[in-house]
Amino acid sequence: MEEGDVITQACASCGAPNRIPRARLRDDPKCGRCHEKVFPRAPVPVTTQTWSREVDEFPLPVLIDFWAQWCRPCRDVAPVLEQIASERAGKLKIAKVNVDENQALAARFGVQSIPTLLLVRGPIHVDQLAGAMPKQALDSWLDRYV
Repeated sequence: MEEGDVITQACASCGAPNRIPRARLRDDPKCGRCHEKVFPRAPVPVTTQTWSREVDEFPLPVLIDFWAQWCRPCRDVAPVLEQIASERAGKLKIAKVNVDENQALAARFGVQSIPTLLLVRGPIHVDQLAGAMPKQALDSWLDRYV
């Protein structure tokens, strides 16, 4: 197996590096150290400083929730995103970007209203939605891409 056929991914539970063959990424691998699943089961906070590691370099699609604490629709969609993160673990990562604390990221992606959901695969922008949506609508939208 060549080096390009393997990625190194930190475990979401213990942080240990895990070498995973690209062909096995969608198998939802377990950590060699703690034996928990490598990929996160819940939304992950992302900042300007962690963006590259948590989003651009992540080997699976990432759904980014641009939100703010004071935003009622953002708080309404949060439990739906937690449920989706659990249900689609190992296939999709949910990342949360607080726009008040990470204004540069919001500006970079042209976020003008919140919540805004941005779906990416590495650095590639796949699609974007603005506004809170019911779980069924989000699932249908995600099913087109993930």
